[in-house]
Amino acid sequence: MAERVRLLTSLKQIGAAEWDALANPPEQPYNPLVSYAFLSALEDSGAATASTGWSAAHLLLEGDDGALGAVPSYLKTHSMGEYVFDHGWADAFTRAGGSYYPKLQVSVPFSPVTGPRMLAKPEKKIALFKALEAASRKLEASSVHITFLPEEDWRNPPDGWMQRQDIQFHWHNADYATFADFLGTLSSSKRKNIRKERQAVATRGITFEHVTGGDLTEEHWDHFYHFYMDTGARKWGRPYLTRTFFSMLTDRMADNTLLILAKRDGKIIAGALNFIGGDRLFGRNWGCVEDHPFLHFETCYYQAIDFAIERKLKVVEAGAQGEHKLARGYLPVKTYSLHYIAHKGLARAVAEYLEQERASVEQDQQLLAAHSPFKNVETE
Repeated sequence: MAERVRLLTSLKQIGAAEWDALANPPEQPYNPLVSYAFLSALEDSGAATASTGWSAAHLLLEGDDGALGAVPSYLKTHSMGEYVFDHGWADAFTRAGGSYYPKLQVSVPFSPVTGPRMLAKPEKKIALFKALEAASRKLEASSVHITFLPEEDWRNPPDGWMQRQDIQFHWHNADYATFADFLGTLSSSKRKNIRKERQAVATRGITFEHVTGGDLTEEHWDHFYHFYMDTGARKWGRPYLTRTFFSMLTDRMADNTLLILAKRDGKIIAGALNFIGGDRLFGRNWGCVEDHPFLHFETCYYQAIDFAIERKLKVVEAGAQGEHKLARGYLPVKTYSLHYIAHKGLARAVAEYLEQERASVEQDQQLLAAHSPFKNVETE
């Protein structure tokens, strides 16, 4: 069977059914963030385009009988919106007279969420790695970066690919029937602290609504977009997601979209955007127009746990970083990325740095695990 690789400059060059068959095969839990609906909404809304520095450069591996594999990848002119930071590498290469950009980024734009990146059966993944190396040469990219990929695809990379790790904090559902059941597994001090935080929000008259599916309205998105723009402008200076993008979520993937909204005196004052997967909830963006003690923790962490327990989801991924999540029942887990750099000198320097960084991440993981909020627990 002859195999060939096509470079797609838009998801419009492939059908939704063909992409989704590779991204979310029936034998694995559904991941909405690599779905055609989500990735095409980023492109069609103007969030992930050449004008924002995210030029689609998806790879499609084809055989005589159709698609065999795909890679969601982007040719990038900066390192923003990735959550795996390589600014130091870019600065060093530039000072040495090199050109770090463009680079090829394999990821879900603006989303620090682990999920499939090499969308193929195991025996075809090596062909996708080779296709990425060839694409980097064709596109004159300095490097290829595969971020937030599953550990099984990270563990034994092809020659020339360098391994990197970091830590996130995830909540794990031990078949809890209620939030109180979860609290019962925590140490006394952590249990009391969470109850205190939740009560502080409740006593201010703040209530919560979980909105998903056909209940999502344009008015909801108007509120949330205001929250998003305010938070984004203060944190990053340049929010990427457009108002149109949020409307597209309703049109394309409403049943996998969850808005957690906080209300006081009938007014929506805060919100958190989540995506519902086959076995987990992915927390993404949040914002508010009123500041209240512990409102962020309740909206983003505790309400997400409530929803996961109700839906019997196994995990809540609450986004990047945040050691404060540990005291609230979110345990440290490792995240994984792979990096291919064409320039031998830069590759050697990065490899040395990553070896030291992995040792540091391992130490951090052990230290954090030693401060688990649970009475008895084994972390990942």
